[in-house]
Amino acid sequence: MPQNFFNEVQKEQIVKAIQAAELNSSGEVRLHIEKNCPNPNVLDRAAEVFHAIGMDKTAQRNGVLFYLSIEDRKFAVIGDKGIDEVVPDDFWESTKELLRSHFSQGLFTEGFTKAIHLAGEQLKHYFPYQKDDTNELPDEISFG
Repeated sequence: MPQNFFNEVQKEQIVKAIQAAELNSSGEVRLHIEKNCPNPNVLDRAAEVFHAIGMDKTAQRNGVLFYLSIEDRKFAVIGDKGIDEVVPDDFWESTKELLRSHFSQGLFTEGFTKAIHLAGEQLKHYFPYQKDDTNELPDEISFG
């Protein structure tokens, strides 16, 4: 079960990382975990999930999804249209490499918390926190 991939303490660490990343930026960050990736292309599946959980509904179109398929050992990091329009093409490469290096050691919680922090730091340059910013999406991990 994807819900049992992390224990409650690990889930709390990840949610706190999401909340901290969102304090630095007006961007919205989510993590979605599934047992299997039903689409052969992990980026296509991440895009499907992105839309299914409403990440394309943010005012500035600046949502970021971290996607993990447990059994297929696939992951993706994707940003919405507002991000893609202003960042370099390799914007998520350092984030993906950080995840890859942690995942290869079985350090999923540490990988996600560090990658989410890095994403928040990267986003604050393009989408700085606004004092009237509202949390547009839940910070909890979603499961497929």
